[in-house]
Amino acid sequence: MALDDSRSRFFSAAAVLFDLDGVLTPTAELHMQAWAEMFQALFVQFRVTQPYTDDDYFRYLDGRPRYEGVALVLASRGIDVPHGDPGDPVDADTVCGIGNRKNTVFNALLERQGIAAFPGSVAVLDRLAEQDVPAAVVSSSKNAVPVLEAAHLLPRFPVVVDGVVAAEHGLPGKPRPDIFLEAARRLGVEPGRSVVVEDAISGVEAGRAGGFGLVVGVDRGAGADALLRAGADVVVPDLADLLPSSASEGPRS
Repeated sequence: MALDDSRSRFFSAAAVLFDLDGVLTPTAELHMQAWAEMFQALFVQFRVTQPYTDDDYFRYLDGRPRYEGVALVLASRGIDVPHGDPGDPVDADTVCGIGNRKNTVFNALLERQGIAAFPGSVAVLDRLAEQDVPAAVVSSSKNAVPVLEAAHLLPRFPVVVDGVVAAEHGLPGKPRPDIFLEAARRLGVEPGRSVVVEDAISGVEAGRAGGFGLVVGVDRGAGADALLRAGADVVVPDLADLLPSSASEGPRS
């Protein structure tokens, strides 16, 4: 789809549903750092010789519910541990305990480093607000609200459907479309008249599976071709590229 057509459909949509990490904030970098620190130590513990790499993040973790991603990484290295329970302590060698361990690392990084929204994403949010287009955050992360608060974005979103909401309501994660559909329901809009914005292949697949009117991929490392193959209608390197040229000039992240 041509970029000009995407711009028109984006800003005339009934609503825009944004992924958080990598779309609105560079928290994907913090998540990547937290996963790397945690898995590198874990692989030493389990004497795994194949090192953890960024490819593991994009293949198994990006956009997926935490415990599902942990299970996939462990399976890729032949590590067999019990699934456990979400309440497992961080030192438990279970899928849930390992996932909780990563969350502890992430929260420490967030507190130490802080977070700021991508300037281009803020500019797009400003334009949507000017045109009275409602927006929601749809994230697999259970840290979405603290991240939005740290980035001073939370008041912009009347609806946040994250990993906490998904767990409470038994909603399957991406690439299933259920959490996006729940956000659209809470906003009172039809999916076919709404937009999904994602940087993860699994998230793009979810937007396409949900029958959303426009799926925008933001290439923060997954690769434009991969996002298009997953079902994105258009891929941009930064959300500011969706603004008219006069509005998109200025600082870029």
